[in-house]
Amino acid sequence: MSNYRFGLVLPQGWRWLDDHGTTAFEQYEFSKTIAQLADSLEYDSIYAYDHLWGGANLKSNRDKNFFECFTILSAIIEATKRIRIGQIVTCNSYRSPALVAKMLSTMDVISNGRVELGIGAGWYKEEYDAYGYDYPPPFIRIKQLDEALHIIKLMWTKKTATFLGEYHSIREAVCNPKPIQKPHPPIMVGGTGETHLLRTVAKHADRYNHPFAPVLEVRRRLSILKEHCRDLGRNHEEIERSIVIRCLIRENEEEIDKVVMQAKTEEESKEIFNNRICAIIGTPEEVISRLREYAEVGITHFIMHFIGLNKSSLKLFDSKVVKKLS
Repeated sequence: MSNYRFGLVLPQGWRWLDDHGTTAFEQYEFSKTIAQLADSLEYDSIYAYDHLWGGANLKSNRDKNFFECFTILSAIIEATKRIRIGQIVTCNSYRSPALVAKMLSTMDVISNGRVELGIGAGWYKEEYDAYGYDYPPPFIRIKQLDEALHIIKLMWTKKTATFLGEYHSIREAVCNPKPIQKPHPPIMVGGTGETHLLRTVAKHADRYNHPFAPVLEVRRRLSILKEHCRDLGRNHEEIERSIVIRCLIRENEEEIDKVVMQAKTEEESKEIFNNRICAIIGTPEEVISRLREYAEVGITHFIMHFIGLNKSSLKLFDSKVVKKLS
């Protein structure tokens, strides 16, 4: 393996062992410290989830603090100097595409060209319902995403932008300042829909991001993406391929067991053991072996959601995984 890139998910409150500190401010300070440490090491990128509460299937997490995506990323931009900043992934339904274009353009300027747009069609119906967003069928959400990406790119590249769509429309909209990155910040589209979502990836994306999944599933979808690119006349090699994947890394099995034993409930314990097929749990050598499996099917950018993240484990992954594989 060579020329591979490694990012990480910002501690945000999404999963258990992701909320260091007893107050919300202490939790934010931990997130900022991790971002600054990653910035000083050889990590390429750092990401936040665009959700409004934490934990998805772990309902107990909803009582915990969970930081809003763009607010915390704006703070992290100011706290870092080098590392790239993105989302995994912006929910297209939660903001108008013209607003997203304006937000990202501003963030690209204040970061001096370090921002990426990660975006998807949305999937978390319970969250949609709780916060009052309409939840149309998947095909409609993907059509809305396709229109949104047209608008965002127009806003970033044209003096004024007009687009009249079925779901989104703008008329002579202006986006100043323009992004620093040209022609625009990288666009990463995430999701798993094979018929419509992957076709949208083939049309618009600079990178495709596959969420947590076993290797064979990832291989199948990358093959389908290649077919969509061929149908649209696009070179599939133009699209970078990434995956967000959970990872528990420690020096030895004894230290791994100590982390697992910190699970406070049965559902938290199952979250680790039932998902080992699409999570990486082990020593640096074991982690490298699993990453190579994903690399062999075409993944080039690994976005690690570390379980039990602390400074030591972040440094361990950097020194014994990133430095050996980059």
